[in-house]
Amino acid sequence: MPRCRWLSLLLLTIPLALVARKDSNKNETAVLRKLKPVNASNANVKQCLWFAMQEYNKESEDKYVFLVVKTLQAQLQVTNRLEYLIDVEIARSDCRKPFSTNEICAIQENSKLKKKLSCSFLVGALPWNGEFTVMEKKCEDD
Repeated sequence: MPRCRWLSLLLLTIPLALVARKDSNKNETAVLRKLKPVNASNANVKQCLWFAMQEYNKESEDKYVFLVVKTLQAQLQVTNRLEYLIDVEIARSDCRKPFSTNEICAIQENSKLKKKLSCSFLVGALPWNGEFTVMEKKCEDD
């Protein structure tokens, strides 16, 4: 009986593996589940947003670190990885780069240094492997 269960399970997973493979003609990964809203307090969303902000601050030429002010929405799409589309409002902080994790930063209120942006990050994740990639980033002045 256990042998039958394993065979059934194997037969069910083969089609899923075939759907998840890359289409070599389009060079795109098949979407297994389209974008659907997820709770912004979800642990994977938080990890992806933390990673996206690390990358944003690393690439930014600004002298100050930017922080998330508000998470507007988060969505999840499943391909050969988990893809999180996260829309946030970020602002310049009073912490200068390089940033130390021991620092406590506040949002810049000085009118000359105050700056807010609306950003969308698409982060590909294999959280169980600790792998994160910012696939797309788009930020605009508020």
